[in-house]
Amino acid sequence: MEEEGVKEAGEKPRGAQTVDKAGWIKKSSGGLLGFWKDRYLLLCQAQLLVYENEDDQKCVETVELGSYEKCQDLRALLKRKHRFILLRSPGNKVSDIKFQAPTGEEKESWIKALNEGINRGKNKAFDEVKVDKSCALEHVTRDRVRGGQRRRPPTRVHLKEFGMNALLLSAWFGHLRILQILVNSGAKIHCKSKDGLTLLHCAAQKGHVPVLAFIMEDLEDVALDHVDKMGRTAFHRAAEHGQLDALDFLVGSGCDHSVKDKEGNTALHLAAGRGHMAVLQRLVDIGLDLEEQNVEGLTALHAAAGGTHPDCVRLLLRAGSTVNALTQKNLSCLHYAALSGSEDVSRVLIHAGGCTNVADHQGASPLHLAVMHNFPALVQLLINSDSDLNAMDNRQQTPLHLAAEHAWQDIAEMLLIAGVDLNLRDKQGKTALAVAARSNHVSLVDMIIKADRFYKWEKDHLSCRDLSDPSGKSLSFKQDHRQETQHLRSVLWRLASRHLQPREWKKLAYSWDFTEAHVYAIEQQWTGTRSYQEHGHRMLLIWLHGVSTAGENPSKALFEGLVTIGRRDLAENIRKKANAAPSAPRRCTAM
Repeated sequence: MEEEGVKEAGEKPRGAQTVDKAGWIKKSSGGLLGFWKDRYLLLCQAQLLVYENEDDQKCVETVELGSYEKCQDLRALLKRKHRFILLRSPGNKVSDIKFQAPTGEEKESWIKALNEGINRGKNKAFDEVKVDKSCALEHVTRDRVRGGQRRRPPTRVHLKEFGMNALLLSAWFGHLRILQILVNSGAKIHCKSKDGLTLLHCAAQKGHVPVLAFIMEDLEDVALDHVDKMGRTAFHRAAEHGQLDALDFLVGSGCDHSVKDKEGNTALHLAAGRGHMAVLQRLVDIGLDLEEQNVEGLTALHAAAGGTHPDCVRLLLRAGSTVNALTQKNLSCLHYAALSGSEDVSRVLIHAGGCTNVADHQGASPLHLAVMHNFPALVQLLINSDSDLNAMDNRQQTPLHLAAEHAWQDIAEMLLIAGVDLNLRDKQGKTALAVAARSNHVSLVDMIIKADRFYKWEKDHLSCRDLSDPSGKSLSFKQDHRQETQHLRSVLWRLASRHLQPREWKKLAYSWDFTEAHVYAIEQQWTGTRSYQEHGHRMLLIWLHGVSTAGENPSKALFEGLVTIGRRDLAENIRKKANAAPSAPRRCTAM
């Protein structure tokens, strides 16, 4: 809007005394506002109020405006002649409108539509815009009710960018009377949006049954099964968006139930993927093929599993869907549940007989996928459901290799406690320990060494685990922070940092049955002339975990180890310090 227009807008028009008329836009300007031809539009806070006449006290329509959350705050920095100015009463200029949009393209869409709708006029006559100081058009879609998948419905500005004319907008918003007026005025009924949506698509997607009835009964040559650019009919649209009444109307009108879109999806796929239970039940009752696959080989059960809709999964299973159906890439429904991290869907599928050990086209099992995407609860469920812990993918990686590669400590401990084979190697010849060491995941390296030593000890002893804890719930390979071992851990730190010589920690390690691989993995982290202190300390803590788990006397075992490497003097000194604390575990009084 140019300066001349701003000055003209400063005068107080008729009707301004009305309390609820905080501002108004007059003239039929075409574009966005052409939909309300010859009516008065008033901007009031986050609403556009539509009046038949300027002096009317009651509006004929209220248009809610709002703005997306997590949006950028962007100003409409356009050329001077295209500015959209807000005016304070009685006419002082304020700053340009602030636009909020998730992307720059969205911002430009708003600006373009507002400028076309407000600043255009015949013979360079300017639309008059006046708003109260508090009526900044900032939060333009925030208060709009969220729909499926937490999406907000589009505003008129968005719809304009999709090529929605007045006729399509009438069907979209369910304005039957406006639609009838437009049709009676000679509007072209066989119109389409940029996405190929017809009147029937718009009304079906939004669930406006009276509009559907008008289209089918009063308009001529309306193709019931006409497809949009995605190959979807109005029946598809109603199913996808959960419009049960619209779907029933279309079924009653004789639409094709089995038609597929360009991706091979039936209405069953679309309803299942969006979690529309009522629509899904109706489609099952109609008799749609439960095993129909789209171009990727997904059934409706795959779609429901991937969409994390356990109720829809149960419904389809009760109706007879095959729980272990596979896609073109050999993905099962459980694979899709694992990809989405849904513990509930996975449990339903497993209880229905879903196989936990199917390998996809990359050799990955559902457990591989759950580990890769860091879903600990789902990993535990799959472990408890007898998943193969040692299954290898096409890279010959086990789930533990993946956990080591990504440093998922919680998941790694689950796999270690469950008894995964630590000797398996990937295509590069690396064990999970080597993978963790290469990636400098220090804590994970120590955990794997602890587990390896524990299982070797367990194999050599008759009383493997505590019989009162057969599940191993009390077993842990993580760093020890227990109060009862704090004093001894302090002793071990002093031993490693002050008394052991550079190579003595290795001698101790070998005397306690640490392997070459264990020592090498420890040495890969920390470098420098004094790195042996950190290496020795880590080795001692790993050793302490083993003797504590085995129920041995740590003081006695430490004394014997130091004597073995020729450090009796140090052993005597350490024994005194280890027994000095009142809470020292199992004091060594005779060694």
